[in-house]
Amino acid sequence: MTWNAHLPPCSILLLAGGRGQRMGGQDKGLLEWQGEPLIAHLHRKTRSLSDDLIISCNRNLERYALYADQLVHDDQGDFPGPLAGIRAGLKAARHDFLMVLPCDVPRVDTALLQSLRETASAQPGKPVMVRHGDHWEPLLCLIPIALREAFDDAWNSGERSPGRIMRKLDASAVQCSDNDPRLANLNTPQLLSAHNTVSD
Repeated sequence: MTWNAHLPPCSILLLAGGRGQRMGGQDKGLLEWQGEPLIAHLHRKTRSLSDDLIISCNRNLERYALYADQLVHDDQGDFPGPLAGIRAGLKAARHDFLMVLPCDVPRVDTALLQSLRETASAQPGKPVMVRHGDHWEPLLCLIPIALREAFDDAWNSGERSPGRIMRKLDASAVQCSDNDPRLANLNTPQLLSAHNTVSD
């Protein structure tokens, strides 16, 4: 599928700033899958889609810098969660929309990313999240930068769930089927290994 240049441009944020608890504390974005770090797969899927590719990371900055136009990090220590990375991305973004992707979904494709942008264009002012069945995927989303203050207000009130914030903001859904292979979340050593022999 060709990327639709007629839609408003967006910044893209790749989330790689977590503690990696399910990976034994390893930096998940740098773990190899099919011969490359996970972050390299996401970089390849998104590089041509934006001139503002941002990575949220809290360690190994020099390695992540190879894959990004800019790096952001949490403004407080001890890995406060993905919402901290999203807030940093919203602050740094150079365009009016921020697409957010976790670093452990290397099977995501351009068609899905295109659907996020098209849905956001049709529902201006609302965040958009991927949904499969009844389950939302809040870390696969597109957020208008105009909502940055709403995210900051929620954070300051103690909220730490990106999904709850976006649902309260009347998020639109990009609906996928249950068990959509593009949404395979390779966030444990077992899943990384199980999917490693399957061609991308």
